[in-house]
Amino acid sequence: MSRPRHVRAVAASTLGFFMAAGVMLGSASAVAQTAPTDPFNPQNDPKLSPFQKFRRQNPATPLAPSPSFIRPPASGAGKTGFDSTNARNKRKAAKTKAPATAPGVVMPLPASTAIAPGIAAQPSTPNTVTVSDVAANSSAQAPPAPFAPNAIGALPTPPKKRKPKDELDPYDPLGIRAGTMLLYPAVEVMGGYDTNPGRFSGGPGASLLRVAPELQAKSDWATHELKADLRGSYTWYKPDQTPSLDRPDVTGTVNGRVDVTHQTRVDLEGRFHVGTDNPNSPNLQAGLAKLPIYTSYGGTVGLGHRFNRLDVEIKGGVDRTVYQSSSLVDGTTASNQDRNYNQYAAGLRTGYELLPGVKPFVEFDFDTRKHDLNADFEGFQRDSKGKTGLVGTTFELTRLLTGEIALGYTVRDYEDPRLLQVKGLIGNASLLWTASALTTVKFTATSNVGESTVPGVSGALYRDAGIQVDHAFRRWLIGTLKFGAGLDDYIGLDREDHRFYIGAGLTYKLNRFAQIKGEVRREWLHSNVDGVDYTANVFLIGMRLQH
Repeated sequence: MSRPRHVRAVAASTLGFFMAAGVMLGSASAVAQTAPTDPFNPQNDPKLSPFQKFRRQNPATPLAPSPSFIRPPASGAGKTGFDSTNARNKRKAAKTKAPATAPGVVMPLPASTAIAPGIAAQPSTPNTVTVSDVAANSSAQAPPAPFAPNAIGALPTPPKKRKPKDELDPYDPLGIRAGTMLLYPAVEVMGGYDTNPGRFSGGPGASLLRVAPELQAKSDWATHELKADLRGSYTWYKPDQTPSLDRPDVTGTVNGRVDVTHQTRVDLEGRFHVGTDNPNSPNLQAGLAKLPIYTSYGGTVGLGHRFNRLDVEIKGGVDRTVYQSSSLVDGTTASNQDRNYNQYAAGLRTGYELLPGVKPFVEFDFDTRKHDLNADFEGFQRDSKGKTGLVGTTFELTRLLTGEIALGYTVRDYEDPRLLQVKGLIGNASLLWTASALTTVKFTATSNVGESTVPGVSGALYRDAGIQVDHAFRRWLIGTLKFGAGLDDYIGLDREDHRFYIGAGLTYKLNRFAQIKGEVRREWLHSNVDGVDYTANVFLIGMRLQH
């Protein structure tokens, strides 16, 4: 019996469906026999959604970082931002660190490391990722991020945390800010007793009062520099002596640097000094009522340039020295105009940075002294020309040793042929050595040729050197020891004076603004001229106020 045509078509379609299903089941069974089901493969987990199957991977072949430009967690936290993954502490606790890689450099990966899901690196070929690999597996990767920390996707090693700065000394002055300048004013008021203020053999003692203000200033600029150091004192003695020993002692320097270029600079200096001759100086007149005051002021301009490690500077300067008239015990005055003079100087200094912080140098200075009068009141022409050569070095060794030291030779010729040439070894130094956190050592040395008013005496060659040791027993209790020596050589007089001093002091710091100070000092002089030797002891106590 024949069926209708549409019934036969439906039956054929149904039979074809079941035959195709049988073939597919048979194929799946065959695949299952050749490739057993992997419980860790997300593609065989019916509980996972297609999106979860796309994101998970087989832990047996972990995914290595690749230039897929995936942004790692906490990559934007910076140095101080919050890191929810705690990656910094984990890397810090690790015994070994991953090698640092410069951004943009692709590093080869180990042969056993997989590049992407389903693609393993082959040992026989370079383990780098190609464009075709990425394109072939684009369906198994997450969408790319805008950038990665580096080419292999690893986070850079975080920088070490900086140690906190040392705590500021609670007794250091804070200073006063005036625009871009820092000012450090202070004043000391000291009282005591001097067993020989006149500094001559067998002199009487006297009590004293000394007021010493000071001001230090420095700039706070990105370029250029300006520094000032102004120190002064005035000392009163009681009872009054003849001549009166009350006198000032004021010294000031202002230093500036103008950075023209990175290698070229202009150095500027202004200076002045107000004082008197020492009470036992042979330059003093007889019958004085008080010590005459002199004023010296001047400045220097220098141009320096660095040629790599070589530093060359030329400089020129002018100084003026003026003496006031002397007051005599009989009520008259005596002029000191013959002692007034101008000094014009020029110099060349060349240094070479031999080591970091060590710069040896050679310096040559030339100067001319011109007096207001062609001859002094005794008829001697005292105009002169001087030449000085120095060899030394500067130090800046990790802030433990700073400053400079130099040795040299000086020669001064006078216009008057009756005046002998002044010449001899000289030395200059200004060193600060931080021996420990509690102890510092200062070493200073100066040399100069002074003028003379004694007939037949060309001048005096003064040399001084001193050492000061400061030790902090506590941060608020500082002990000080001082040692010093000097030599005064009077050319043409056959006189040499040897000066010495030793002292000890104690400073008790109440706070940043007030200190209590005490000092004991002994001074003495030995000379090859009879009747000049002296000994003096000085006792001082007072207070220092600062800001």
